[in-house]
Amino acid sequence: MAQLTINLLEGSVSFSCTPETVSAMQVAIATLMQDLKATAIQGTTPGQRPKPKPSLDYCYTGTIFLELFCNPNIYPSPFAAKVLITLRDDKIRVSAEAELTRLIEDLNQYMEHQGDLPS
Repeated sequence: MAQLTINLLEGSVSFSCTPETVSAMQVAIATLMQDLKATAIQGTTPGQRPKPKPSLDYCYTGTIFLELFCNPNIYPSPFAAKVLITLRDDKIRVSAEAELTRLIEDLNQYMEHQGDLPS
C-alpha cells in the first residue's frame, strides 16, 4: 500500500491506503462536486432557492478509520467548499479541514503515482 498525503488548511496528514480506497473517495467526491455545481447554478436563478443536496459522508475502515464530511448546502461554489477530515486509529485521532479542490488534487496525484509504479 502506498502513502496518501492529504494537505490540510494547515499542515498535512499521510497514511497507507489502497488505490481502490482512493478511487471510492474520488467517486464520492465527484458526486459532491456535481451537487455543489448544481447548487451554484440554481443560486444564480432569480427567485429560485436551490434544492437541498445530501452531505458527503464517506467512511473507510481498514487499518485506520477515515471519514470525509462536507455539507454542499453551505458553500456558494466548489471552490469555496471545505471537507472535514477525521482520521483515527486506536492511538490517535486527527480532525481538520481541507479545501475540496486541494483534496481532489491530492487524490489525483496519488492515483497518478500508482500508474508510475511497476506492477
